Amino acid sequence: MSSSLLHLLLLLLFFFFFFSPNTTFSSPLSTIAISHLTNTTIICALLPGASTAHDLNCTGFPGGAVRSYPSAPGASYSAIAAGNGYLCALSSLSLNTSINVMRWWDFTQRPPFDSKKVYTGPELDTLASGDAHVCGLRADTGQLSCWRWRELYVPPDLRFKDIAVGGDFLCGLLDCGDVQCFGGSSGGQVLPGNFNQVAAGTRHACAISVYGELHCWGSGAPISGVPLAKDVQAVALGEKNSTCALHSNGTVVCFGDGLKLPGDLVNEPFMTIEAKGHAFCGVLRSNYSLMCWGSSLFLGKHLVYKKALPAPCKPRSTCTCGLVPDSQDVCHDGVICEQCGLQLRVSQPPPSQSPPPPPPPPSPPPPPPPTPKTNLNTTKAGGGGGGGTKRRIIIFIVIGSVGVAVCLAAITCYVLYQLSKKSGRIHDSGRMNRAERSRSIEDRPELPTDRRLTALLSKGHGSYIEEFTLQALLAATNGFAKDNKVGSGSYGTVYRANLSDGRKVAIKRAEARASTSSSRPPTRGKDKEFAFLSELALLSRVNHKNLVRLLGYCVEHHERVLVYEFLTNGSLHDHLHKLDSSPLSSWASRLRVALDAARGIEYLHTYAVPPIIHRDIKSSNILLDDSWTTKVSDFGHSLMSLDDEPSPHGVPPNGGDGGVHGSRVLSSPEPHGEERRL
Repeated sequence: MSSSLLHLLLLLLFFFFFFSPNTTFSSPLSTIAISHLTNTTIICALLPGASTAHDLNCTGFPGGAVRSYPSAPGASYSAIAAGNGYLCALSSLSLNTSINVMRWWDFTQRPPFDSKKVYTGPELDTLASGDAHVCGLRADTGQLSCWRWRELYVPPDLRFKDIAVGGDFLCGLLDCGDVQCFGGSSGGQVLPGNFNQVAAGTRHACAISVYGELHCWGSGAPISGVPLAKDVQAVALGEKNSTCALHSNGTVVCFGDGLKLPGDLVNEPFMTIEAKGHAFCGVLRSNYSLMCWGSSLFLGKHLVYKKALPAPCKPRSTCTCGLVPDSQDVCHDGVICEQCGLQLRVSQPPPSQSPPPPPPPPSPPPPPPPTPKTNLNTTKAGGGGGGGTKRRIIIFIVIGSVGVAVCLAAITCYVLYQLSKKSGRIHDSGRMNRAERSRSIEDRPELPTDRRLTALLSKGHGSYIEEFTLQALLAATNGFAKDNKVGSGSYGTVYRANLSDGRKVAIKRAEARASTSSSRPPTRGKDKEFAFLSELALLSRVNHKNLVRLLGYCVEHHERVLVYEFLTNGSLHDHLHKLDSSPLSSWASRLRVALDAARGIEYLHTYAVPPIIHRDIKSSNILLDDSWTTKVSDFGHSLMSLDDEPSPHGVPPNGGDGGVHGSRVLSSPEPHGEERRL
């Protein structure tokens, strides 16, 4: 009985963790900043330093002049912000990290490299800048502070979760999910909704809902009754209505004022993006390089820094959604936490009606109120901060939602518990002989593939993979012609293919399942099915430069196909055993290949959430791309820790307890009953 209660408790926790729409999509502290002077655009970034402190470097365009701004002794930079002619840097003291110091550089003064201390006080967890102003939120109270902006008035009792600063206005995200703007012509108007992030450009602003929908308003912003984009993680706004949106799969889409993302960056996954004026910049996920576009200054060269911090470094213990791969290489005393929005997708449908946009914010700022007390009372009476009726409605909605969620979770748990008792799951952790394993595979309940795919993708595994049609893959491989065949294995055959959009890919096609009159498919067919679903589940949740990238899949009739990036230089096995001469003949090259493969395996074991054990590492599963970067492939025999994630069938592939058993380097993958030459 205690075991069943534990299962029910875990399932309830799983339900509320994965299906709660309130996830954090981006860091409120930026490590990239853009400043504009009359004829110069300055790109600033925090770079990995030789010591524990990060380097603050700025590069001017055109010309490429580089200037470094060292931190004060005993302090290290944690965030930066900039605007027209100025730069601000936030640092924390090594002896007391709860105290922040902010310095201000005025590029219009001579000399332009002298700074002034404008803030020393409690830690700030949010920092936002506009054309001429900077504002921040205290980490302990959420209280708003602004610098060099005396004419702005915000009721002191308001507390914000996020803020954004535009040309002459500020927008803040309230605890209830509404957005309220101040300054300009906004007059304290409220944009009702259910938002979790807000951003501002020079003359327009945008907010991202908890469902990943992008809504924009203000002078020059597109007017529409539907969201401008969906599945959005972050947004960067520039001059006029130029906007770039960062999707949950890392790709960036730009629109407005003729803005387009450069062709060589279209399919590149980014970690963060920033904008100011006509300049847009972002840090690539693959190698942390800082790329810029939008302005004519970057037409010839997008690369500004080869390696930049995409987000502030934090202690490993604070990362709830995993670690960014190799982030310890750029963070000497911490890591960069993976954004939760990249792994979890909101499964609830968005509301059918979009909130109406408020009046455009920009215009000459209104005069300050006579006294704070008068304006504070007016705000309370007018409902700017939310009245009693609104709070009661929110309480009723929350209580009702929790009640419905608990009922659904209880029903789901009961059904799953009854199914688990009937499925005959084996809990003996001891080793079995080959005949027993074969019988355990045959006894597994065979669920329809579509249902299992839906279960996998609904948990966030399908955030960046594409579903291909069989017709498209037939056209790309000339009907799976032998001329396109590049290899084969126990799972099936691998083909070289050219998609209609020009991409060169590798297609792994499972062997056709033997026809049978029985309601149960043969054991080998179930092995193929399990390998297909296992590899799809694993590769769709990982992203590392030393792991082969899964682009998509196809499930039609009896076809089970996986589509990968094509690696032009083949496998390590070919270079070791088949080729007479190889660029990998030197010890330096072989060491580089070994280190790359080790980094990929280390990511699976250490940084993937939950950890993944490959179990079939061998030279034929080590592939090389056109730049001789090593990538680990073939995840059909891999295992995840079942304490964190169920297998695609709901049954461990070895019929045992589902624990992590170590990487099988020198033995065949016995759980699948096959003999494979290593």
